[in-house]
Amino acid sequence: MLGTFIRQTLQDRRERARRQKRASGARTLPRAAIVFGAGARPGLGTAIAERAARGGLRVYLTGRNRDKLEQSVEAIRSAGQEAEAVVVDVTDETQIGAIFDRASSAGYAVDLVIFNVGTNRPGGFLDIDPGKLEKSWRSDCLAGFQVGQHAVRHMLENGRGTILFTGASASLRGKAGFGQFAANKAGLRSLSQSMAREFGPQNIHVAHVIIDGIVDGARLRSSAPGLVEGRGEAGALQPDAVAEAYWMLYRQHRSSWSQEIDLRPSHEHW
Repeated sequence: MLGTFIRQTLQDRRERARRQKRASGARTLPRAAIVFGAGARPGLGTAIAERAARGGLRVYLTGRNRDKLEQSVEAIRSAGQEAEAVVVDVTDETQIGAIFDRASSAGYAVDLVIFNVGTNRPGGFLDIDPGKLEKSWRSDCLAGFQVGQHAVRHMLENGRGTILFTGASASLRGKAGFGQFAANKAGLRSLSQSMAREFGPQNIHVAHVIIDGIVDGARLRSSAPGLVEGRGEAGALQPDAVAEAYWMLYRQHRSSWSQEIDLRPSHEHW
């Protein structure tokens, strides 16, 4: 029994020493950001990616549509910054891991990870199909868990990092007709809290951002023409303004970390 304890103690010490050595080396590496769910431009994911690039990070934009991703990559590169588009299915854990390995193999320390995925589809409770519920949960919640695991593993090796999850008003309350989305987002929020408590002491900042309102982006303007204009000035969240809040979280000093913030237009009813 004592021998097992001693062996485990020595193994733990060797592991800490190995991580400290790798973290020391990682401090000299250029840093990268990975944005899962970058989407169309203009939009929240692409605005966050462009802000990170302006801040000096090499950015990997991931999503399902390469053409949409390349629009943002072109804008970032035209400004003299570094970016790369990678098509990733967030429900495929292998593809998630590959993008982290890709950044590491290119000589970058992954320092910022954004999980900006959400499948908000309203519908009555009795109309929810169990198969579709599971599919949306895999995108909105399970994928966040898998992204979080890969991010934490890389950041522990680097000795630091920031992981930011995009939430919604559904993260806090389940409204009528939004049971499916609320279940997914509430789970993601709780996951972020557990991660923050476990890995904050190891210099990994995990935060959750509640987006309480509509976002003025290409997706909304295409699906609901006139909605943004009908809300009037400051009736919708502006992607670039939201991106500044994400960047603020990334830049926070570890003595004053936020675990959760909520963002809404000044005219939003809450």
